[in-house]
Amino acid sequence: MTETEYQHPLMAAYWKQLDTRFPQVEEVFEDVMAEALAVLTREGIDDYLEAGRVIGKLGRGVEPMLAFMEEWPSTVQAVGASALPAVMAFIQRLQRSPNGKAITPFLQTLAPVARRLQSQSQLQHYLDIALDLKARTTGSIHGHHTTFPSPGLPEFFAQAPALLSQLTLAGLKNWVEYGIRNYRTHPERQRDYFRLQSADARAVLQRERHGTLLVDVERKLDLYLRGLWQDHDHLVPYSTAFDETRKPVPYYDKLGIRLPDVYDDAGDISGLDRYRAALAHMVGHRRWSEAQVADNWSPFQRMAVEFFEDCRIETLLIREYPGLRKLFLALHPKPVEDACDPETTSCLRHRMAMLSRALLDPHHGYGDADLLDYVQCFHARMAQGESSTREIAAMALSYVAKTRRQSDQFAKVHFDDTVVDYRDDNRQLWKFIEAGDEEEAFDEERKIEPGEEIKGLPPRHYREWDYGSQTYRPDWASVYEALHASGNPADIDRLLAKHSALAKQLKKMLDLLKPQDKVRIRYQEEGSELDLDVAIRSLIDFKGGATPDPRINMSHKTSGRDIAVMLLLDLSESLNDKAGGSDQTILELSQEAVSLLAWAIEQLGDPFAIAGFHSNTRHDVRYLHIKGYGEHFGDEVKGRLAAMEAGYSTRMGAAMRHAAHYLGARPADKKLMLILTDGKPSDVDAHDERLLIEDARQAVKELDQDGIFPYCISLDPKADEYVGDIFGRQFTVIDHIERLPERLPQLFMALTK
Repeated sequence: MTETEYQHPLMAAYWKQLDTRFPQVEEVFEDVMAEALAVLTREGIDDYLEAGRVIGKLGRGVEPMLAFMEEWPSTVQAVGASALPAVMAFIQRLQRSPNGKAITPFLQTLAPVARRLQSQSQLQHYLDIALDLKARTTGSIHGHHTTFPSPGLPEFFAQAPALLSQLTLAGLKNWVEYGIRNYRTHPERQRDYFRLQSADARAVLQRERHGTLLVDVERKLDLYLRGLWQDHDHLVPYSTAFDETRKPVPYYDKLGIRLPDVYDDAGDISGLDRYRAALAHMVGHRRWSEAQVADNWSPFQRMAVEFFEDCRIETLLIREYPGLRKLFLALHPKPVEDACDPETTSCLRHRMAMLSRALLDPHHGYGDADLLDYVQCFHARMAQGESSTREIAAMALSYVAKTRRQSDQFAKVHFDDTVVDYRDDNRQLWKFIEAGDEEEAFDEERKIEPGEEIKGLPPRHYREWDYGSQTYRPDWASVYEALHASGNPADIDRLLAKHSALAKQLKKMLDLLKPQDKVRIRYQEEGSELDLDVAIRSLIDFKGGATPDPRINMSHKTSGRDIAVMLLLDLSESLNDKAGGSDQTILELSQEAVSLLAWAIEQLGDPFAIAGFHSNTRHDVRYLHIKGYGEHFGDEVKGRLAAMEAGYSTRMGAAMRHAAHYLGARPADKKLMLILTDGKPSDVDAHDERLLIEDARQAVKELDQDGIFPYCISLDPKADEYVGDIFGRQFTVIDHIERLPERLPQLFMALTK
């Protein structure tokens, strides 16, 4: 059948778009397109056909193309169309290696694998496991590197659906690791292992099988939600094996309810009942919890509110189904009353876990007077009805204030028997100020108790670029923002006085850059007012019989600068180093330079903001507001500049994306982001040094697309090795750091004149 023989002209266009001559594809084309059209959007159809065209041109015959065309619509139903870039990047990596023959078995089993995994993040973990297998078993036979394909990779793909029907992703990872470690250099035995034909392959499989898999009980849980709670949502699994720093916990958002991919039995409680407990708890929050504005509360206060609100929700659930009390108490830890030593350890979590147990367990057996008072108060309040999140929050804050101890601030925290693992992470319990007001919210004075940490708005989650797969890792970096602590503004005044001679020179340059306000535009046929000189001349011409000039009006325009500026400061640990042969640290020189620059921009009248950043893994990127767009460069801002401290690492991409959130909202013709840094992007959880460099490079591309001009001022003498990769030509390396106070304002004026 040729493209003209298709009865529907749209189908003929699709066939032309696919650009293939394989008769086997032609035979099934209308059938696969019917399924694709029922599942994919218009954009998704274009991507589907383009991906099929690319796979058909790989030179691997018809099988990979057929497999993709048939399997992709079902894959999309399981994990979403946004997984396509990761899948195509994976195929390209196989194609560029000796493992091109593994593409067909990979695509043939993609849909059943996706149906077991049920989420894009889980599918990405599966691809990572396969990439590890490919990398460690390719070209390693008898020392002939990059010559032989991986013997076990095609067999692994063929067995993947059967393996995932019995294992979690964590178990699959361990099973694959065993095969690599023991049979990396034995091709035949490696094939037998990954075919599940060897005895130890089956033995390791049995060893890794455990617990209740979410995918196996998903239908039961869906009926449980609908039948008992009149609620339903998509259940999305996550794995606890791929996050080394912080283990994820259940939560829900607009995309569905997130649960671990496996629950082991806990004593007499089955894995299925653990799922039921977690779902019941989240259903309670969806019914009765109201989000609270969190930016005025400390972390201790928020933790207390979460414990109290969790107990309120579970009390209401138990009223509806009394049998839940036994289930909750079986899963809730029972801390020993004297287990925490307040002389050496922060015991707040321990006290809150004891209180949580006591609120649910009438036979708790605790003797603490404050605990007993609040248990009685809680039940008295609940006896009056459902209460509310706001009322329970007030009770929680009262409890924190009454039981506070100095030792609560200690770095060592008592965690034993304090984690209630069937409860969600309470992200839905908090909200931050909506866009529009949020921009200046960090400038508002915080009402916090002395000695407690300022914890600003709740975290924003930003994607991060993975250059290996050429895809984004969604919601990868968590950015916590807060108002910077304050110091003595007189310190900044002394720095400005120190550079008074330089300030006078800058003043002359600044006067030339200042906007000249209104400029008159004459000779306009239409304008805001009459130009009397031209009008009178035209009247004379008219009276004299000549053709008058119709351009008798004039208008005005503002001949000014329309620039918004964001100064983003790297506050990582390396700023504490001495600057070359100087007695000053890089941080102290940065303070001087930023103070002079802020003074200069204030003189020009350009709206500008200053923020600092540092990071301690992707889970904790700190963004510290030093000056907001709505503030003048006064004592409050100078106090924050004076208090600048350096520490931790440099996750630059996340910080730039967050700064762009504020700068992008400014109504300006030109938006300039200045990044002052002394080193390359890095963090303790990024073991590949190129990873964060490539992410920062991608962030710069995103800023360019959003109309923001990023410019880097680097103080690293070795910056030429990497800064051009990130910023292209938009950077300056200052080799003599001691000249930074002079160079930074001059650079700014050169960029904005």
